[in-house]
Amino acid sequence: MTIDWKRPAGTPVSTPQRGLRGLLLGLLYFGAASAFGGGVLGVFANGAGVPLDYLAGSPFTSFLWPGLILGAVVGGTQLLAAVTLQRRRPLGPLSSVVAGFGMLIWIFVELAVMREYSVLQTLYFALGGLELLAVFGLLGLVPASAETLQADVAGRDL
Repeated sequence: MTIDWKRPAGTPVSTPQRGLRGLLLGLLYFGAASAFGGGVLGVFANGAGVPLDYLAGSPFTSFLWPGLILGAVVGGTQLLAAVTLQRRRPLGPLSSVVAGFGMLIWIFVELAVMREYSVLQTLYFALGGLELLAVFGLLGLVPASAETLQADVAGRDL
């Protein structure tokens, strides 16, 4: 089942779609708020206690640019995706995929540049992955339920 972005008002939406859409909206708004918060701490508090040694070997001498990128790019794509999805704009699914992949890319680059690990990186990597799974579920690219999966497998010649 795929979501109909041009669905007339008042037309019922299936429960799995409603749940996935609500989950995705929550994840996107959380991702946006977290990225904006991290960006503010990077810009105005120079990393808020994260040692500058973590940036050794990177092109950065302070957390100013990483904070700006985190807040504007990562937070901006998360917020844009949430708003377009909430308003049922045609770009909602695409912007959600971009936001999910953006979060994953941010974590990959952060690990490569900082070479320091934090459990938060695992949590935010999972956030990006969950965003992608939710939007793929809304688009019908992954089964929304076990029954759908069983029906798909039973109907296919593997």
